[in-house]
Amino acid sequence: MPGKHRGSLLKKLSRPYVALGLEGSANKLGAGIIQHNEDGSTKVLSNVRHTYITPPGEGFLPRDTAQHHREWAIKVIKDAVAKAGVKMNALHCICYTKGPGMGAPLQSVALVARTLSLLFNKPLVGVNHCVGHIEMGREITGAQNPVVLYVSGGNTQVIAYSRQCYRIFGETLDIAVGNCLDRFARVINLSNDPSPGYNIEQEAKKGKRLVPIPYTTKGMDVSLSGILTSVEAHTMDKRFRPTGAPGDSEGDVITPADLCFSLQETVFAMLVEITERAMAHIGSKEVLIVGGVGCNKRLQEMMEIMAGERGGQVFATDERFCIDNGIMIAQAGLLSYRMGYQTSLAGSTCTQRFRTDEVHVAWRS
Repeated sequence: MPGKHRGSLLKKLSRPYVALGLEGSANKLGAGIIQHNEDGSTKVLSNVRHTYITPPGEGFLPRDTAQHHREWAIKVIKDAVAKAGVKMNALHCICYTKGPGMGAPLQSVALVARTLSLLFNKPLVGVNHCVGHIEMGREITGAQNPVVLYVSGGNTQVIAYSRQCYRIFGETLDIAVGNCLDRFARVINLSNDPSPGYNIEQEAKKGKRLVPIPYTTKGMDVSLSGILTSVEAHTMDKRFRPTGAPGDSEGDVITPADLCFSLQETVFAMLVEITERAMAHIGSKEVLIVGGVGCNKRLQEMMEIMAGERGGQVFATDERFCIDNGIMIAQAGLLSYRMGYQTSLAGSTCTQRFRTDEVHVAWRS
């Protein structure tokens, strides 16, 4: 059964292995260095990140994001190497995000990875971004074989492992949950610093009124574009007060905090529902939440209530590992490298569409 613990196929190391990981699939540029030791332990040597932040009300365009990555790549990588206390020659491989993600930013980071590979004569390993999140989450939390809820700006999936593949049990049919939250943050002009999703979470804590919006689970899948349209429509309601404080004395008003609260409660309830269905199907008692939206404390709290009722446990990480980072790419890439996988220079392309279930998870039995 997928819910049971399965072992690793990795061979025991005779010496430490070290990898550099480069991530740049969206507006975060990350470089991380990880070390796998002879005793089977893993050590994070460095994890450096720089975020491209746009003004309130604006998203980030691929061209501008790629330019940000090109401008910051050398500094971020130098900082990661210095903090790790290793030389580039000591690396066993250089790992980069092959996809999924935004085309231009992915290409910029792939180019940097190729350049470093040629300069220091190190093998390349292309990594699936989603698998990177899962493997880093498993490593940090100690979750053995959980149902994975992967929630970010570009992806929303419920995943479970079986037969050397991360199988997708359910997913969004249109936009990702992070994209839904980010776009609504722009509608109500919330800051993008440190991230629009974080600022929605803080605003939602002030909300008191649950505004009715659609609840759209479709079997194991969810649909979020209509929910976004519905909650945006409430900003045109005559009761809406853009600057209204929670508990406004005018009485029957709707505030931005109320809409943030309503959006979170509705969408997160949908995610909890489809995750519970996957747990029931495979008989699992573990849930691992990964991806940038996985930092949200309210989502973690709602998931813990559900898992607790089933006698289960929730695993989650903080912003160092939830939000896109280089160390997760290094972790997944080094696991692949230890199983004999390398990416040729000619094959070191990137793709905007690279599904989680397309990856051969050779390191797990």
